[in-house]
Amino acid sequence: MFIAAKLLAFMSQPLAWVALLILAALLAGRTKPGWASGLSTAALSGLLLLGWEPLPDALLRQLEAQYPPIANSQSTQRYAGVIVLGGALEPAYVWSVPGQSALNDAAERMTEASQLARLHPQLKLLFTGGEGELFGGNLSEARRARMFFEQQGIAPTQMLFESASCTTYENAILSKQVAGVNPAQPWLLLTSAWHMPRSMAVFHKAGWNVTAFPVDFRAGTHTPWTQYSMDSGAQKWHLALHELLGLLAYRLAGRI
Repeated sequence: MFIAAKLLAFMSQPLAWVALLILAALLAGRTKPGWASGLSTAALSGLLLLGWEPLPDALLRQLEAQYPPIANSQSTQRYAGVIVLGGALEPAYVWSVPGQSALNDAAERMTEASQLARLHPQLKLLFTGGEGELFGGNLSEARRARMFFEQQGIAPTQMLFESASCTTYENAILSKQVAGVNPAQPWLLLTSAWHMPRSMAVFHKAGWNVTAFPVDFRAGTHTPWTQYSMDSGAQKWHLALHELLGLLAYRLAGRI
């Protein structure tokens, strides 16, 4: 399943499709020049279109709008804790400076979880994530998360860790096996807003009693028609396609 997830990640990268179109154009160049011209035009058009952000934002907005944000100051007395999904930490090899954490562009998963834990010390903080890289080394994502939370002053007695999962499905299944965890109790589920629909469906199917606590919103409520960035646009397309394909794959596999 882990290899399949990595294949899905590749298929959802729009630049990979542009590269495939360019390769196809090169291969067709000698024998079918008409095809080569059409493929080259499609590759260039696709590349230019990637940077126009209103399109991927519209897809992301559909995902993010399914679960509204919750103020971290809201009462949490009825919850046993907050489940924090991995995916916000840079790979192990980047963690080379002692005493410093390396977060990626989903950092709100970690920073908002820390804020929740400080504001509501009665909440258990359950981080779930093993190693999301094929060759991640010995410093698992859970160990890196522990280092970050300790740097933020979170008490060790407040933290729980699941360190073997590599996918969202495994997050839900393996977290149930952590000592002291009762999935029938109400829990908050914290992950990126665009990832929340699939996460909630998986956790509910696995028997968890969870309430969505979305963070890391990317699309906002409105995108100016003039918003254009090759880098940002390609990244947003990747997020949107990855989640939509992930939802389809999980539904076909009976996991949601």
